[in-house]
Amino acid sequence: MHQPGLEQERRCCPPRPPGAGTCPQPSPPRATATRWGICSAGKISHDFLVALKTLPATEHQAVAIAARDLARAQEYAQKHRIPRAYGSYEELAQDPDVDVVYVGVINPKHLPVGRLFLGAGKPVLLEKPLGMNTAEVRELAQLARSQGVFLMEAFWTRFFPISEQIRQLLAQGAVGEVKLISVTMGHPMENILRLVKKELGGGAILDIGCYGLQFANMVLTGEQPESIIASGFLFPSGVDETTSVILQYAGKRQAVVSCTMSVELPNQASVCGTKGSIELPAPWYAPTTMIVNNQRYECPLPPPTQPLNFSNGTGMRYEAQHVRECLLQGLKESPIMSLADSEQVASIMDKVRQQLGVTYSADKQG
Repeated sequence: MHQPGLEQERRCCPPRPPGAGTCPQPSPPRATATRWGICSAGKISHDFLVALKTLPATEHQAVAIAARDLARAQEYAQKHRIPRAYGSYEELAQDPDVDVVYVGVINPKHLPVGRLFLGAGKPVLLEKPLGMNTAEVRELAQLARSQGVFLMEAFWTRFFPISEQIRQLLAQGAVGEVKLISVTMGHPMENILRLVKKELGGGAILDIGCYGLQFANMVLTGEQPESIIASGFLFPSGVDETTSVILQYAGKRQAVVSCTMSVELPNQASVCGTKGSIELPAPWYAPTTMIVNNQRYECPLPPPTQPLNFSNGTGMRYEAQHVRECLLQGLKESPIMSLADSEQVASIMDKVRQQLGVTYSADKQG
């Protein structure tokens, strides 16, 4: 079967020095498809389903979807040709034909819904943030480990071919010693209820700032910052509207992450080192273009078969591919987005929110 986008992936790799390895290629098709259950019928789940359709049906199939409103689940099932629709998450958790569950519920529901599926022995790809705070992330990680079940935070950015290239270039010393990481991410989103309401887990840091923090975590391979300095402004509801974070590391290195829900930012990222730089134009968090030491590389995405809610939404195909590979190898967590990485990002967000004065009910329960 022809795999959409495969030719583009083969062309997107920058030149490599001898012995540097080969451009990563999707694995050859296997006889048994990974059967996905979809938890929630929201915008992000729609895009994930559209992304799955860019992959071979011999490898990925959406077999069931659940929503709190059965009619909503049935609507999505019809739109995406999913065989079964459920009006409760519990029914999806008990479906024996589901190999792995993609969870796209609102932030405060990540812990209880994650508990439900992990407790039922289902591998889980859980949207970011993995939990409302570090305590919730640790609880989910501990539950996954105790159950022997796969769990991964769905930071889709980390699985794009260009992100893979960045990791390899940094390992090869293409920019020398990294000195400054700079990230901006912002869109006018004050009209989106879930982002401004505290009880819905709103706020710029949890929704978009976390992308910049995970980027610093990836570039510096999980190194712990020596200090975290945060400043920002809050909505009347008490969630953060605009936030800037400076992470300082040993050796006079910094990561500067700015995010806002009030205006459009450049939405670019850069990694500057002693021998050069890597730049990611907008939208850097779903990267299809990379500029390495002034040389530009493109890695286009396969086109969607249905309208998307988010820029470059078909890029979620790469995290789906990675989850399949992990499951086929019997892994219980991802070597690319580990649970330790998720915990570090959550702990940094906790410290940022503490400095800003943003608290959620989950913090009080912890």
